[in-house]
Amino acid sequence: MTEPIKIGTRGSKLALWQAHYVADKLNATGIDTEIVTIETRGDKILDVSIAKIGSKGVFTEEIEDQLKEGNIDIAVHSAKDMQSELPEGFELIAFTEREKVNDVLVSENRSLSLNDQELIVGTSSTRRVAVLKHLYPHVKTVAVRGNLQTRIAKMKEGACDALMLAYAGMYRMGYGDLIVAELPLTDFIPAVGQGSVAIECALELAEPKKAAITHALNHSITASRLNCERAFLRELQGGCSIPVFGLAHVMEDQIKIEGGIINLEGTEVIRKTRSGNIKDAKHIGSDLAKEVLKAGGDRILADIKSKL
Repeated sequence: MTEPIKIGTRGSKLALWQAHYVADKLNATGIDTEIVTIETRGDKILDVSIAKIGSKGVFTEEIEDQLKEGNIDIAVHSAKDMQSELPEGFELIAFTEREKVNDVLVSENRSLSLNDQELIVGTSSTRRVAVLKHLYPHVKTVAVRGNLQTRIAKMKEGACDALMLAYAGMYRMGYGDLIVAELPLTDFIPAVGQGSVAIECALELAEPKKAAITHALNHSITASRLNCERAFLRELQGGCSIPVFGLAHVMEDQIKIEGGIINLEGTEVIRKTRSGNIKDAKHIGSDLAKEVLKAGGDRILADIKSKL
């Protein structure tokens, strides 16, 4: 491959970490790379919640425009930021090996706990807000948006006592010393795709390039897990502003997914589990979503969409 692979990414430190991580993996297989930084709508609008901006393509639309025009070959995204259905003309060709998937509580106060009365937690996630209302109704939440460094700065300035974030971003940015608790997966099932980096391209990208990129970057077990989770999300038609959760695990040739939906008030949770052969990962995810919808998830989803 003579020309370098052009990697499109958002400009935050975490997004650039992901882009360089991908570049290093491609370089290790003899593929030259070039990183191209692109600002998205989600990066520009920081005073409004994601739900109010609109959940589709908030962090991806401008990058996909560059893919379509051929200015970049691939786009690197946090898998949890990817909408459940890509716009026509695009595909995901790799998922990198998944980091620990837990949500974490972040604070300068090492003795802080979710059991503390009058605790104020900053988060921009409707899922995290709803789960906190369900499990820790005494906790007050405030919307804190921006990149990781901006959120931590807002916390230090007194906007909140703690933040709730993904372990992966904190670890990758070297902020592990601010993690005061890893929240258990029994209570806090993460967003679909949390902990993995997704590689997107235009359908027109040359097949030899696609094959070389997939070979260098795709982690097959992670891909099976995320294909299952994303099929679940797609069937539910849940964007990143809907409080939906889902996590798949692989054991030899079997895959098991636990997922569900919670209403915005945190008063009603529907949570189901399904398992089967790994080769049926997408069907298993889709079937789980149908089960959740049938159990009342359709009513919760309609209510959420009427309020966002």
